[in-house]
Amino acid sequence: HPELLDFLAVDFVEHGWDVKRLMRQIVTSATYRQTSRLTPELLRRDPDNRLLARGPRFRLQAEFIRDNALGAAGLLVDKIGGPSVKPYQPPGIWEEVSLERIQFVQDHGDKLYRRGMYTYWRRSSTAPSLTMFDAPSREKCTLRRSRTNTPLQALVTLNDPQFVEAARVLAERAMREGGKTPQEQIAYAMRLATGVRPRSAAVALLSEGYEDDLGVLRREPSRALKLLAIGESPRDKNLDPAVHAAMTLAASAILNLDETLTRP
Repeated sequence: HPELLDFLAVDFVEHGWDVKRLMRQIVTSATYRQTSRLTPELLRRDPDNRLLARGPRFRLQAEFIRDNALGAAGLLVDKIGGPSVKPYQPPGIWEEVSLERIQFVQDHGDKLYRRGMYTYWRRSSTAPSLTMFDAPSREKCTLRRSRTNTPLQALVTLNDPQFVEAARVLAERAMREGGKTPQEQIAYAMRLATGVRPRSAAVALLSEGYEDDLGVLRREPSRALKLLAIGESPRDKNLDPAVHAAMTLAASAILNLDETLTRP
């Protein structure tokens, strides 16, 4: 929009080239903050969204997906600055690409939960969980990241230790803070992950899955304990393992929802 760009440019100069102010002005504007929901009236007036009648809807970037899961669980460390960190990675990930057989040494404690932008980056062996969501290798400048959708991405968010641990801690948080019934706890977990109140149909479907999983885990308690052992953060051992594990599976499903992984 040429006139809008002219206005922003002049306003930017008149306010002392204040980049922070310009960014705040853009991201707090009505256009930037509008929903992606499409009404019949908007479809008639702007079918191709050329006039920005609605907000764009797209999958979050790799680091944001990880940070959102950790944030919903209450694990995210929001400290600014400091050295890079080495969160969970598959064993032996550096060995095949290192002439000196340099070993990847995982960090521990709070370093596991730093924001994704602080993840140590080895260009010859990038972090698989971030690469799967189109994080660039950084071997060359990337002006715009591609966005792909493949089944492999679901394998990351369902099985990567970082996401399984986030689901476990999110479940624990929901059981502590979300209410007394599984339905209330699931609804609370969905609000933490997506930022919106869930539809009753979605809560009912997740609750049904929770009850099915709970039955299996009560019959096979070893499976519950194995699931709850993933991740270094300590779990609340006062919680019934079968109930906690069943809620963890519900939380994992929530972290894999389209509403969680995309910008609404």
